[in-house]
Amino acid sequence: MSDTTSPAEAAQPRVPDQFLVSSAPHLAAGRTTRSVMFDVVLGLIPLLVAAILFYHGRAVWLTVLTVLGCLATEGAANLIRGRSLASLSDGSALVTGMILAFSLPPQLPLYMAFIGGVVAIGLGKAVFGGLGHNLFNPAMVGRAFLMICFPVAMTTWSEPGTLLTVGVDAVTKATPLAAAKFHSDVLPGMWPLFVGKVGGCIGETSALACLIGGGYLLIRRTADWRQPVAMLIAAMVFAAVAHHFAPTQCASALYHLNSGAMLFGALFIVTDYVGAPITPLGRWMFGAGVGVLVILIRVFGGYPEGVMYAVLIMNALTPLIERWTVPTPFGGHVPQG
Repeated sequence: MSDTTSPAEAAQPRVPDQFLVSSAPHLAAGRTTRSVMFDVVLGLIPLLVAAILFYHGRAVWLTVLTVLGCLATEGAANLIRGRSLASLSDGSALVTGMILAFSLPPQLPLYMAFIGGVVAIGLGKAVFGGLGHNLFNPAMVGRAFLMICFPVAMTTWSEPGTLLTVGVDAVTKATPLAAAKFHSDVLPGMWPLFVGKVGGCIGETSALACLIGGGYLLIRRTADWRQPVAMLIAAMVFAAVAHHFAPTQCASALYHLNSGAMLFGALFIVTDYVGAPITPLGRWMFGAGVGVLVILIRVFGGYPEGVMYAVLIMNALTPLIERWTVPTPFGGHVPQG
């Protein structure tokens, strides 16, 4: 106590210079948006390697153009709203661009890939107010836009290994899901499906690459295991039941697991922090809903793949699921009125 302090002042309790009050949770996990997003980028590297292996430089160009479209739109949206360009370095636009690129066919014209990146950030993220405020998965918004505007280009596939350079004609081939959908007599075996040597989007055909990258995210706890497990269990049970009652019309559960975007969607799309519910029970419901809808669309719909539509539908239901699954607070709810 200094000599100038009066007895009355000394008797008063000392008030801290700052008293911070914040909402729960009060324990910091020590992780930032940037660290989480670049963890996802590392998880996507095995898929990029597989895409380059099967589709060569075309996979690189599609990825680069899509990411550039996302980054350019993110920067433009920040400038329009008077914000800094700091979000360009948090990795969120990069992840959106890579996931969108990996869900595109290899022969898609490059300008369409760039447009998809612009729409993914512009309509899927920026119009909602930026990261954390969007309702729908931005990458799936971009892909849905491309499907609506360029349906022929989005459903033209090339056989792996036939696209050596940009502009060279490739051997077109039906995807495994299309072959199963239209009851083709020639279906790929499980090994080509597992390693990815089949027609399809550049980053989703290799189940092996998806398991390696997705396993890394689960081990790092960057991705919650509930949504992938719920999605895969629901999809496999539904597919097994459909195959049991109509084996000539519905592919086996194992075939569905290894084909299309099943594993890619389960490990990299339904695990999106923003589009999924925040409650544990809600995440189970979200994943199971995506799994059921995927098989429903694949088996009974007119389109052989259903991951994109299933995710967008469940994104729309996320606020309702969260309302249903809000845990009861300790001591019960406070009576109203």
